Amino acid sequence: MTAPTAAPGEDRSVALALVNTWYLGGSSEVDRLDSTDKAAEWLRTRDLTGTATPRVRKQDLARLVELRAAVRELFTALADKRPPEANAVEVVNAEARTHPAAPQLSWPSDGPVRRWLADRRGGASGAIAAVAWDAITVVCGDTASEVRRCEAHACVRLFFREHARRRWCSTACGDRVRAMRHHRLHRKT
Repeated sequence: MTAPTAAPGEDRSVALALVNTWYLGGSSEVDRLDSTDKAAEWLRTRDLTGTATPRVRKQDLARLVELRAAVRELFTALADKRPPEANAVEVVNAEARTHPAAPQLSWPSDGPVRRWLADRRGGASGAIAAVAWDAITVVCGDTASEVRRCEAHACVRLFFREHARRRWCSTACGDRVRAMRHHRLHRKT
């Protein structure tokens, strides 16, 4: 089965992209991070480790999968307008604390500027921490109000609602809903 198209917002949030690496495909669950090799490739393609494919160990994969579940809980809590489970907040905070970033000072002619720079040599751990930071940025930022669940039956993906009329994570889900509606209408007549 081919992977679904990226949901709206995945290009702006690596945490959203992480959440959508697990979804329902037909009658079964699909996990695009079900091996260390797949996780390493996903981290590389998301530009979280520079150009090199990181070495992902089994414990790194377990952390990434746990983080995915925690971020899913945070984002669905936003979409459902409810508080998240405390453990999800703890997991995200614990991973974010491991981020290899430090403040850097630059002093251009118009005065001092503080920038946060991440050390890209952090490997899998640094990449996982960057995803946690992104999740916190989404939950606390302007995009928090855009997080939505796909309204298609049996779809568990999330997306950023970038347009007021958007209700589905992809055109495939929208087409499936419209086809089911059409089928119901014509079956009744």
